[in-house]
Amino acid sequence: MTRADLLALTPDALAALANRGLVKRAAKDLDAGNGPEITVSPDGGIDGAFPDGTTASLPAGAGLEAARCSCAATATCRHRICLVLAYQRTAAEPEAPGDRSAPEPAAGWSPGAFDDDALARVLGRRALTAARRGLRAGYSAKIRRPTAQDPVAQVELQTCTVRFLVPGELGYVHTDAVAAVRGEVTVLAVWAFRAADERGLAGEEVRLEVGGSATAGGGDGDGGDGLDAALDLADQVLLEGAAHAGPVLGTALGRTAADLGAAGLHWPAAALGDLAEQLAAHHDRRADHDPARVAELLAEVHARHRAARGGAARSQVLGTQEAADTPLRRVRLAALGCRVGGTSAARTADVYLAHTGTGIVLVLKRRWDVPDGDRLTGADLAGRRVLGSPLRSLAAANVVSESASRSAGRVVRVTTGRIAKTTVTPLGDTWESLPAALLVRDLAVEGRALDALPPRLVRPRVEAELVRVVEIAEVRDIGYHPGAQRLEAVVADAAGTTAVVSADYSPHSPAALDALAGALAAEPRFVSGAVRKDRGGLVIDPFAVLTAGGPVVPDLAPGEGTAALGAPPAAPPDPLARALDEALAACAEAAHRGLLRLPSGTRDRLARAAATLERAGLRTSAGTLADLAAALAADDPRDMTRAWAAAHIRLVTAAELR
Repeated sequence: MTRADLLALTPDALAALANRGLVKRAAKDLDAGNGPEITVSPDGGIDGAFPDGTTASLPAGAGLEAARCSCAATATCRHRICLVLAYQRTAAEPEAPGDRSAPEPAAGWSPGAFDDDALARVLGRRALTAARRGLRAGYSAKIRRPTAQDPVAQVELQTCTVRFLVPGELGYVHTDAVAAVRGEVTVLAVWAFRAADERGLAGEEVRLEVGGSATAGGGDGDGGDGLDAALDLADQVLLEGAAHAGPVLGTALGRTAADLGAAGLHWPAAALGDLAEQLAAHHDRRADHDPARVAELLAEVHARHRAARGGAARSQVLGTQEAADTPLRRVRLAALGCRVGGTSAARTADVYLAHTGTGIVLVLKRRWDVPDGDRLTGADLAGRRVLGSPLRSLAAANVVSESASRSAGRVVRVTTGRIAKTTVTPLGDTWESLPAALLVRDLAVEGRALDALPPRLVRPRVEAELVRVVEIAEVRDIGYHPGAQRLEAVVADAAGTTAVVSADYSPHSPAALDALAGALAAEPRFVSGAVRKDRGGLVIDPFAVLTAGGPVVPDLAPGEGTAALGAPPAAPPDPLARALDEALAACAEAAHRGLLRLPSGTRDRLARAAATLERAGLRTSAGTLADLAAALAADDPRDMTRAWAAAHIRLVTAAELR
């Protein structure tokens, strides 16, 4: 009897079930002639006797976790891996038994084919009972169907990822969740595939809602009065103007954001929280206040309210009510850099960590209070110890931990201790072997993937969802915009497709732009950062740059930012971008001054922006500005705010997707 499940195990699948070091060592033992003598029983059981006297066995009808070995290892060992590799090589020989058949192609199969009886037999009734509670509450999932290029079916739940490594086999399911919840999340993943199959969602990558009785379209499922209260506060800011908003309004925004968060409506809560922070920045005359950002946040509150009332998927538009944290099994993470931020009273550092097994990015957050009179820049934080290592080392390292947990928003928490160890080692060449979902070698393909996403105003506010590592073949131009305090560089991939690396000055990291310019001028190999579409092109907000001399993390660089930076090259004329920029700036000015306080100059600016959009061929966008002008003339506050929101939502989306 041929074990098709063992033949289907690729080196990557074995590495996921054990670790890559064990797979390499087992392959070396086999190549050196230290492999086992194999015996195949009629029922499909595999036994192996090694030259050193060790014996191992792979029972029929079970996965690698059921394998046994006489060595002292308590978990998966090199002998068990070596037995799998030896069986694969034996089965591939010409004299192998004639009843052997090649594994079925992965593409086309679905884990949704497993029925509940099969799940109960392999995972136990307790796992189904626990999963049914999650099904009743409802959950969101992103499924990736197997393809010829990537034969692994995958489901990303809010707090973990489940991968089906062997088609048709439940014994080879890998998840980054701990063993205690492995069965439950596996059942939820199967049900997600089953729901997609039943609804005819046949795309290679699909997001969907599974289970639950409440919908996002009304009643208690969309947050009810909480969302309405958020909209009322946003309208109050619009009518009075961000420039005139007092501390009472800021406090109300913060309180409502907390209420929304407690109700599980995390995305509108985050938007209100950011809006309150922007109002505080204006009141304190801080450099991080941005009228364009205020306008976008106000539009986001309106967009999420409209999408929720229109029946959009609740977890995508409003957030999730899933469990806050899920413990992870032993994880291997590759650092992608760091972003330093904060306020006058506190400083924060976000370290971005790629989960090399699942192809997602998690964020490790740290916060420090700023002593009175102290600047506490990124260079000062670089020496602070996090997980036992200086922050500068952690932000460019490999991390292996047995005590990590992740939240639904992809925030990872790692503890250190004598029992559950966490190790930090140099990054090396890890970026070169990142999963295809994270490593961008073709910017055109990445651009098309971003085009397929919903508009960012209603996308989940998931930490690091669009963080990527981009391979760079050429850096064409580097320049500094003094007015915007922004460094921009045009980079290209091997095919010549370009993207713009764009970084704004931050007083928390004064030398970041100098370090970034130096790294980009040193023939970099990769740049990591958040990727987005803007004005028809790709823009990368950089976290780290990998050069021949090693990784550079700009936000942690020492210095005062005194280097002379060259001017950017003259940009070619772009009538569409100019028209959209003018219209967005006019709407942002209206929100800053207040719709009830607009001077004639701002109204004239809106009219000119509408005319420019009309000449550029963006007639629908021009029409929304005309509707705004009419609402302002009618002097009805409710109509004013609705017309402004409709105009700005369309303009932001047009600028992103054009």
